[in-house]
Amino acid sequence: MAGTVEGDHVDVVGMWVTADGHIRQELLPDGRYDEARGERRSAYTGRYTVTGSHLDYVDDTGFTATGDIRDGVLYHEHLVLYREQKSS
Repeated sequence: MAGTVEGDHVDVVGMWVTADGHIRQELLPDGRYDEARGERRSAYTGRYTVTGSHLDYVDDTGFTATGDIRDGVLYHEHLVLYREQKSS
């Protein structure tokens, strides 16, 4: 699922997870993110912006990273994350 497009931006809000479930990145509607790694909750937190299908991240320590959505998959630096589907 590629997500919805609002204006010229892809809808990225929600939980994104690596295939093994080890990394869980929640992109919040207020432009913040919260990333868990294994048992470590909130391992990384910060803000993100979306331009088209490109994401720019700045964590709360000032570290920066980027990501891109392609075919419904989030490629975030060396990570590949999939949108977690809500259970019905």
